Amino acid sequence: MLFFKLKTSLVLNIFVCLQAARIVLSATTAAKFDFPDLYEASISELQAGLDAQQFSSVDLVKAYFARIDEVNLKGPALRAVLELNPSALSQAAALDLERKLFGKRSNMHGIPILLKDNIATVSSEGMNTTAGSFSLLGSIVPEDAGVVKRLRRAGAIILGKANLSEFAHFRGNLASGWSGRGGQCTNAYFPNTDPCGSSSGSGVAASIGLVSVTLGSETDGSITCPTSHNNLAGIKPTVGLTSRAGVVPISEHQDTVGPLTRSVADAAIVLSIIAGIDPNDNFTLAQPPIVPDFTKALNKNAFKGKRIGVPRRVFLNDTLTGNDPSIGIAFEQALLTIKSLGATIVDPADLPSADEIVASGNETFVLDVDFKIQLDAYYAALLENPSGVRSLADLIAFDNANPTLEEPTNFTSQSDFLAAERTTGRNASFFQSLAFDKELGATRGIDAALKQNNLDALVLPAAGRTTVPAAIAGYPIVTVPLGFFPENQTTKSAGPLTIYPAPGAPFGLSFLGTAFSEFDLIGFAFAYEQKTQTRLARKAFPAAIPQTQLTDIVGKA
Repeated sequence: MLFFKLKTSLVLNIFVCLQAARIVLSATTAAKFDFPDLYEASISELQAGLDAQQFSSVDLVKAYFARIDEVNLKGPALRAVLELNPSALSQAAALDLERKLFGKRSNMHGIPILLKDNIATVSSEGMNTTAGSFSLLGSIVPEDAGVVKRLRRAGAIILGKANLSEFAHFRGNLASGWSGRGGQCTNAYFPNTDPCGSSSGSGVAASIGLVSVTLGSETDGSITCPTSHNNLAGIKPTVGLTSRAGVVPISEHQDTVGPLTRSVADAAIVLSIIAGIDPNDNFTLAQPPIVPDFTKALNKNAFKGKRIGVPRRVFLNDTLTGNDPSIGIAFEQALLTIKSLGATIVDPADLPSADEIVASGNETFVLDVDFKIQLDAYYAALLENPSGVRSLADLIAFDNANPTLEEPTNFTSQSDFLAAERTTGRNASFFQSLAFDKELGATRGIDAALKQNNLDALVLPAAGRTTVPAAIAGYPIVTVPLGFFPENQTTKSAGPLTIYPAPGAPFGLSFLGTAFSEFDLIGFAFAYEQKTQTRLARKAFPAAIPQTQLTDIVGKA
């Protein structure tokens, strides 16, 4: 620790000296570089430019700040970002100097990342952690979230906090993407389209290059769905692969933290950094002892000799799922593509528990019980909270007492809060429901389908009920772009201010597997992504595409 402090002090002192004599790269010199387009720029492209000193991390932060300013509250007012990190530029400058003096720490050194606003950061940095709620504004957390500690050690720059469905969409029957603090976040591919949630702001921000990469969290669908709706690659990890310590909770049995990015390669880089054991989250102790380098899974030939199953029963029934027929058409074409890449398609490969999953209410009961216990504990652990809220009961009262902040017209529901508050703890009924969830999702669900058909993975559209078996089993999902709705698509209301589907709006494809099968799933998603390049087939609607690029920043005072 002493060495670290001395090294940090040395770096900062040298930085101050060098800043006094720093010669700014001229605009003429900067113009000779072919800078990466920030709409699509990958971590590898950004690292190459940083290593070659074509631009700095300070330049990157400035560029992303400007891009956010263009579209977040102005123009289309996407409301993807809740707040920016006032310390981001100083962190970037220190990391630039460290790169020059000592080299880079990892593939994320000097790379900006946005965090979903339920992922804690220390208050001294100048940001809040609120889950989108005014009840947590100004609260002081005891320490960084476990995943944030790993990102900082890797040299990542925390750019800010992304908007989300308030309390990770566990407040009540509210539209995806809405929070009291942030208002209604909307998709960039068609005006006022549902971004899906609850990692909605993370999805929208990544989709148009408001930042390099983002983090979200999922209890049931909240990484998978915004990944799908925003033309992205995303990984919902096995519960226990990434730490939930310091994340505003719903349920320790289903919550997990993962990346939303523009490519599978970037998602693999981020997951390799944030995965691992954390003594502050006992669930992480169950993971394999060595975290793989998930970038080694990036194999275009990953499907060769593999068996991929299609669980049609329930999950491809549009009457039950509510999916638009366009999704099914694109999915059937995806199966042909996967087969052409060397896989054997086993169709159908149904989950024995499929019908019971539809009928079961166990998941809701388990989440209600966990939410009350864990949210009360989160509030109690805060060092300070100016609102005075210290429990779920206090939170319900706070919302009712502040209707202009937390209960505007059409956004008043607290049904999830109220149901959770009525629960009476983890009793015999709770543990029976939890066990039955595991049986439906894992034993007679995903694992049964895999074993009975000798499969390497399952594949489904990232829509409808696809996320439920993996959610109640605690199993992983990796999602990539599948297609876009046609230009003549009929729209439907998705909330007071949003619609979905919509003309040109994206939808995704998900690969599912057993516990800790992320390595294989990443390989399958990468092979499909590289073959189809679906993301590149369509951009967001023009007004939602920021114009600021590195060439506008580098060499400018």
